[in-house]
Amino acid sequence: MKLGMEITVKQMYQIEENGHQMGFPRQLMMENAGASMVKNLVNQFGDLSSKKVLVFAGLGNNGGDALVVARHLAGHGSSVSVVLLGNPKDIKTVECRTNWQVLQKMKSVSIKTLEDASSMEPDIIIDGILGTGISGTIREPHASAIDLINHLSAYKVAVDVPSGLNPDTGETANKFVKADMTVTFHRMKRGIPKRIDLCGRIFVEKIGIPPEAEMGVL
Repeated sequence: MKLGMEITVKQMYQIEENGHQMGFPRQLMMENAGASMVKNLVNQFGDLSSKKVLVFAGLGNNGGDALVVARHLAGHGSSVSVVLLGNPKDIKTVECRTNWQVLQKMKSVSIKTLEDASSMEPDIIIDGILGTGISGTIREPHASAIDLINHLSAYKVAVDVPSGLNPDTGETANKFVKADMTVTFHRMKRGIPKRIDLCGRIFVEKIGIPPEAEMGVL
């Protein structure tokens, strides 16, 4: 295993599962992922308390990571608005649902609709819409959200991979986010370095997964 090894999405899923089976739960992976993203934002901007941040979250674990980012940014004093792309009842994972439930109790975070977001002028946008699980054509409401992200003149940060980009191949769907920064987790995904034009500055963050979780995968 060389340190700079690039991995596939399938390998990452297996590494996460192995880590989970070892007793390091996905909830902690998600927490560490979100916290590492905010660390990179602090490195980029310094004091975040004056920043208006618009967070787009899908209903899976990529969205869950983005919800963690929203909570941490509120703790930094940022003005945080969150758009959940879908019905909260349809959230796909317990980890994402748990973080959504926390945000429901936070007066420091505003929950917005996609229509609300179209008239906002954020400083920073967090793209947590689709992540690594992309397949097929991007449909609504994700398509409109991606169009809006690209239209707004904010600094755009992708969670794990820009939405609409295949992290294995570097190919794009019919819609895709053009990010200024991408923070990916554990190891570099193969397709990401091929698309610096869409990923911007790329950072790989460790999220606490034990190296033993890679045994038999790499």
